[in-house]
Amino acid sequence: MCGIVGYIGKRNVVPILIAGLKRLEYRGYDSAGVAVIEDDRLQVVKEAGKISKLEETINQADYVSTIGIGHTRWATHGEPTRLNAHPHTDGPENIAIIHNGIIENYNVLKSMLENKGHQFSSDTDTEIVAHLIDEFYQGDFEEAFRRALGELTGAYGFAVISKYEPDKIYVARQGSPLVVGVGDGENFLASDVSAIISHTRNVFYLNDGEMAVLSREGIETKTSTNEVVNKKVEKITYDIQAIEKSGYPHYMLKEIFEQPNTIRDAFRGRILIGDGKVKLGGLTEVKEKLADAHKIIIIACGTSWHAALIGEHLIEEYCRIPVEVEYASEFRYRNPILSKEDIVIVISQSGETADTLAAMKEGKEKGALPLGIVNSVGSTIARESIAGVYIHAGPEIGVASTKAFTSQVTVLFLIMLMIARKKTMSVVTGQQLLTELIDLPAKVQTILAQSHVVEEVAEIYKDKKNFLYLGRGINFPVALEGALKLKEISYIHAEGYPAAEMKHGPIALIDEDMPVVFIATKDQIYDKVISNLEEVRARRGKIIAIASQGDKKIAELADHIIYIPQTCQALVPILAAIPLQLLAYYIAIKRGCDVDQPRNLAKSVTVE
Repeated sequence: MCGIVGYIGKRNVVPILIAGLKRLEYRGYDSAGVAVIEDDRLQVVKEAGKISKLEETINQADYVSTIGIGHTRWATHGEPTRLNAHPHTDGPENIAIIHNGIIENYNVLKSMLENKGHQFSSDTDTEIVAHLIDEFYQGDFEEAFRRALGELTGAYGFAVISKYEPDKIYVARQGSPLVVGVGDGENFLASDVSAIISHTRNVFYLNDGEMAVLSREGIETKTSTNEVVNKKVEKITYDIQAIEKSGYPHYMLKEIFEQPNTIRDAFRGRILIGDGKVKLGGLTEVKEKLADAHKIIIIACGTSWHAALIGEHLIEEYCRIPVEVEYASEFRYRNPILSKEDIVIVISQSGETADTLAAMKEGKEKGALPLGIVNSVGSTIARESIAGVYIHAGPEIGVASTKAFTSQVTVLFLIMLMIARKKTMSVVTGQQLLTELIDLPAKVQTILAQSHVVEEVAEIYKDKKNFLYLGRGINFPVALEGALKLKEISYIHAEGYPAAEMKHGPIALIDEDMPVVFIATKDQIYDKVISNLEEVRARRGKIIAIASQGDKKIAELADHIIYIPQTCQALVPILAAIPLQLLAYYIAIKRGCDVDQPRNLAKSVTVE
C-alpha cells in the first residue's frame, strides 16, 4: 500500500498522476512512482522519498502520454528504496503494475516462477504478480490477468497497464479499496476519491472479487470469474475545499479547528429535542434488536478503539447492556463467543481498515448482527454492514485522527441515547442530555479560542522524552487518546493509564523530569483523581491538568492548568480531547516534525 491513481483519456497523463499522488500524500508513504505508455513504449519512473523528487525526475524526461498509473508506497515487503518502489514490471518490461495490499503466498509463487526462469529485481510481493501475468500471457491479456488473480492469496488493489493492450487499464480489488471515476472520453481510478475529485464527481466503488477494464470509450466491470457486473454511478457531494488547507499551516490544525462544525454535523437532523429522542435513519430497522441485545461488542483499531471504550462506558451506564471492546486485529484470531442475540459494532474512519473489516466478517459468520460507524461514504464497511451510522466529519487528511474521533464519540452518544430511551431513560433525562449536546460545539469553540494557553505549555515541555497521561472512568480512554496523539506526531514516548493504576507500577517513573497530564474534571470521582494528583506532586512530577472551568482547588496542585467548560459527564471526553490534540500538535511542530505525514504511519491501514 498506500496510494493508487490512474488515468486514460485525451489529456497528458503526467500532470494528472502527479496531482493525484499529491492528494494522496496524507495517507503516508515512503516512495512513489508512475508508469506511462509513450509511443507504444512502457516508461517507468520511480523514486524513494517525497513526490517532489519524483516530479522533478519525470519532468526532466518530458513524457507525453494519455494513459498511466501512479503509486505512493508504504513499505511492507522490502525497504523503502527506488527498486522496491512501485510500479513494478515483468522481465521483458511489457507489463507495469501497482498494488495496495499484501500477497500472502508470494514466496510460493516466486519459487515457482524462478523455476521457470524468471528473475526478480526487488524484495516486494508485487513484482511477482507482474511476472505471473507474463507467465500466463498467450495473446489474451485479460485472461492472463484473471488467471493471475486466481493464484493469489491475500489482499490487493491492482492497476495494470501493458504494451500488449496500450489503450486499457486493468484494475482488480480484493480487500483493498479502489474507486473508478467516470468522465467524458476519459476515465480515472484511485484508492481514494480525493485523488480524482478535481476531475470528476461521478464514481463507483469496486467490491471484493471484482475487476474493471478502463478505456477511453468506457468501462467494463466483471467479477474475477468473468461474470458481468453492472455498477451504479454515485455523485460525490463534498466540496473540493474540504480537502484543502484553507489557510491553515497544516491539515491537522485545520481539522482540530473544524470540530465545532463536525460535531454539529454528527448530530444535525438526528435530534428530536421535544421527545428527548434520537432518530438515526441508518439504524431504524435494527433499533429493536439493539435494545434487546444480550451483549454488544465494539471493534476498532487505534483512535477508533479509544472512541469505542468511551462508547462502552456510555452504553453500560445508561442502557445497562453488557459491552465488550475488542482490538480488531486480535478479535478474529481468538475464536470469540457470539450468538444471534449479540450485536457487533465496528468503527473505522476510512471504512477500509483491513483488521476491522475482517473482524466484522468474523462476527457476521458467528451469527452476530454487524453494524458500522464510518466516515467515508461508499466505503467497504459501509456497504457490507447490515446497518450503521455515518459520522459526517468530512474528509480527514491528517494521519493523526482528530475530528473523526470526536465525531465517533458523538455518534456513540446518539446510539446510547436511542437505546436508552427505548428502554428506561425518561423524556426529561433525554432532553437534558440532548440540550448539553446541542451546546457542545460552542464549548469546543471556547477551548479553541484559548489555544495559545496550550501552545505555551507545549513550549515548556517540547524537549521531554516521556509523558504520562492519567484519567479515570470515562476519561481513561481520553488519556489513552492523548498519549497516542503525542506518540504519533512528535515521536515522544507517552503512555496512558487509569490514574489509580499509576501506583501499581508507573509511579516508579515519576520524578522532576516527568510531565504527567491529568484529566481532572469535576465528577463523582473527582476527589479520587485529586488524591492521585497528590501522589505525583509528592514525587515532584510536573503536572498538566485538564480541569473544569472555575475549579480553584486544582490551581493549588497543578503546575499548568488548561480549563474546559462544564458539561454533563457523558460528554466531557469530547471537550477533554481537544486540548490534548492541541498539545500534541504544538509540541510536534516545535520539534520540527511533519504532523500531517508522521513517519512510518499510514492513514488507511489496508493490510494486516
